[in-house]
Amino acid sequence: MPFSRTFLGAAVVSLGLLLGAAPSGGPDATAQSAEQAFMQAAEKMNRGMMAKPMVGNADEDFASMMIAHHQGAIDMANVELQYGTDPELRAVAQKVIDDQTKEIETLQRWQKGRTPVQ
Repeated sequence: MPFSRTFLGAAVVSLGLLLGAAPSGGPDATAQSAEQAFMQAAEKMNRGMMAKPMVGNADEDFASMMIAHHQGAIDMANVELQYGTDPELRAVAQKVIDDQTKEIETLQRWQKGRTPVQ
């Protein structure tokens, strides 16, 4: 599965470049803090997704990686709630948190009911 990990790594690096290139509103410390928080969330998500080795079972690999991916979405949504000011985007961020939390719980329940592939 090296191709998928390479692709995933490239996607995270691309996200980092996009966030780094996004206008920060000048030297404003709040904007820079938000950018740093988004980057930290993306890096944490990438580490979480890469931490568990692929076992070769699509269901188990999907559940494992999606938990980390959804947690990354929650972390980024929390950054929006902390720094963002647009009411529509803040509502979207809260919905992301609510929806992704439920999906993580579903995936974790599924994992607990399974015997992992060795």
